[in-house]
Amino acid sequence: MRSTVGKTTVTLELGDITGHKADAIVNAANSSLLGGGGVDGAIHRRGGPDILAQCRDIAANQGPLPPGDAVSTNAGKLLARRVLHTVGPIWRGGDEDEPETLVRCYRSCLELARQEGLRTVAFPSISTGAYGYPIDQAAQIATGAVVGFLHEHPASFDRITWVLFEEKTFGVYASALSAISAGKRSSDS
Repeated sequence: MRSTVGKTTVTLELGDITGHKADAIVNAANSSLLGGGGVDGAIHRRGGPDILAQCRDIAANQGPLPPGDAVSTNAGKLLARRVLHTVGPIWRGGDEDEPETLVRCYRSCLELARQEGLRTVAFPSISTGAYGYPIDQAAQIATGAVVGFLHEHPASFDRITWVLFEEKTFGVYASALSAISAGKRSSDS
């Protein structure tokens, strides 16, 4: 699936984000930054010890990473140049600022990438694994946050990609991105 927002191509891919070649891939980290399960564990395993060493330094200097914030490290042995680590919200029913925190995750990563001059960024589906965020809601929030950021900063990126591990998740994100693209086209007419 492919869409265009300003000068940026927005794509969806089914696969493993640790094998994706981009200027930056996003890690759905935990606040300790010391690795975990899911995407976080996979990035640390495949990327090697350099990523963990930088995460340890960051955690030692600033403490736990708050949900919605992002930090940048090298990418170790990954195909990407950088890893942007962000902590998504744990789903608690939607009444504890989970949607706002999820928006901040995407916007924080994009702002950090923009500051570092990273032109291609790949995201996983943040918070929809162990953190339990409902995929349909997360996909709408994620695509809306990214498209909104791209409208605010139209020349900042060449390509934004979601690399999604499961077909079900891919389908939900495809529907969310199609809905935003259709809305954009109808409002541009």
